[in-house]
Amino acid sequence: MKRTTVLGNSNLSITRMGLGCMGMSEFYGTFDENESVKTLHKAIDLGVNFFDTADMYGWGANEKLIGRAFRDKWNQVVIATKFAVMRGPKGEWLGLNGQPEYIKKLVKTVC
Repeated sequence: MKRTTVLGNSNLSITRMGLGCMGMSEFYGTFDENESVKTLHKAIDLGVNFFDTADMYGWGANEKLIGRAFRDKWNQVVIATKFAVMRGPKGEWLGLNGQPEYIKKLVKTVC
């Protein structure tokens, strides 16, 4: 039986163990999108429903990967995403942006 908890004051029930997705697009050497999708789907099969990403991972590639992998599975998952760290096309630091317009743009990228 999977262990779950309610997230904050919401009605979202999440698994106590989630999957961090940072290495699926950057930071730990090479990566393979097909293997990442298989890993994400296997996590769901094992009962995981909580996944962590950020728009800075792979310059947005990570959230696009999550969007493609979960296209038909949104009713099975809860996504935690971090935002505000802006990076350029070569990974360069561009600053922080927590403006509502920026956040809405990022959310649309995943969904």
